[in-house]
Amino acid sequence: MIDADAAARPAPALLPALGAMTWLQALVALALFAPGVVAPRAHIEVWQLSTFSSAVFAVGILASFWGGGIITRLGSLRVASLCAAAIVLSMALASLGSTAALLAAGLCLGLAFGPETPASTALLAKLVTNEQRAFVFSVRQTGNQIGAVLGSIALPAIALSLGPHWCYAAVGVSALVGILLFERLRPAYSGLTTAPAQLGMRARITLATADRRIAALALASMPFSAMQVSLNTCFVIFGTRELGLSHIEAGMALACAQAGGLAGRLGWGFAAMRLNASRMILIVIGLGMAFCAALLGAYGASLGPAGQFIAATLFGLTASGWNGVFLAEIARLAPQDRIGETTGAVLTASYAGLLIAPALVSVIDAVAGLGTAFVVLAVLAFCGTLALMRGDK
Repeated sequence: MIDADAAARPAPALLPALGAMTWLQALVALALFAPGVVAPRAHIEVWQLSTFSSAVFAVGILASFWGGGIITRLGSLRVASLCAAAIVLSMALASLGSTAALLAAGLCLGLAFGPETPASTALLAKLVTNEQRAFVFSVRQTGNQIGAVLGSIALPAIALSLGPHWCYAAVGVSALVGILLFERLRPAYSGLTTAPAQLGMRARITLATADRRIAALALASMPFSAMQVSLNTCFVIFGTRELGLSHIEAGMALACAQAGGLAGRLGWGFAAMRLNASRMILIVIGLGMAFCAALLGAYGASLGPAGQFIAATLFGLTASGWNGVFLAEIARLAPQDRIGETTGAVLTASYAGLLIAPALVSVIDAVAGLGTAFVVLAVLAFCGTLALMRGDK
């Protein structure tokens, strides 16, 4: 029997849900970038940042496996509130400043990092038409750049004027505002969520390797993800230590990179749609990020501030702008009845890149510096791009 009131109830609006889920991703990005952005002022070393990032991604990978059941039981917006609460706790721990506190902060933040994308996907997929889906999901993905740009501009200034503790407090207050927003919207979207299918590790590997072209995407996503997280996490330290920039200037350069990433997520996607050539665009992006990383890593100090800002913008355009085209290419190649499952399987490889990168960069930095680390990442990104070229044959 159909509830007459439910049948007469108008469909929930898309824009409030899209705004809320974009803000959730911005909050996660803001919290993830915070230690790296304030590192010069807070005297945080690269190996400590690596510990923090590795903890985030390790817990995030595990959370992505069991998050579906929680999304089904609680709904996407309640899960969003829990993610925001984890961010508040993470920032409170990070403000303590010790290595152990940063590790604990990373573990807490992983509880937000893992479920936020499945929660957003589960809700927004119910509110859009097939024609709207690509654009709406691209807009939602810009939350990463929104959080990064806000953090890159505001947090260094707060750290220098008030101290690092106030940076973490600002992120925590932003997350509390998010909880109020999510809980206010939750009744309007209750009962709308269907969680994506959950796959075990063996099933994910089988699905990702069943098609040579998809396997090449999975392989390339590892160095691409490693490049992206290293740019986001280490660039401010790299700028102050090896490029000769002040803390504020390094933050502004990172903001330029994230603005480039925002433009890239939309621009590359538009180009791929118009040219019907997602894989070729991905190859161009891969070559671009490899060139920019090698240029900054090997010759960044000699470029001068203007050249460094331009190179950082192009670096972000590629290293932070590839995700939308990547997801579109997976959707094109995957069996049409298993797009969601195939996407989750390939993203497991991306998560592996996120998990490995901090430790790799930390080891290289201890031996030869961050410039060398970016050159090594450039070589790996180039190899991933070659895999894309060969995998399409």
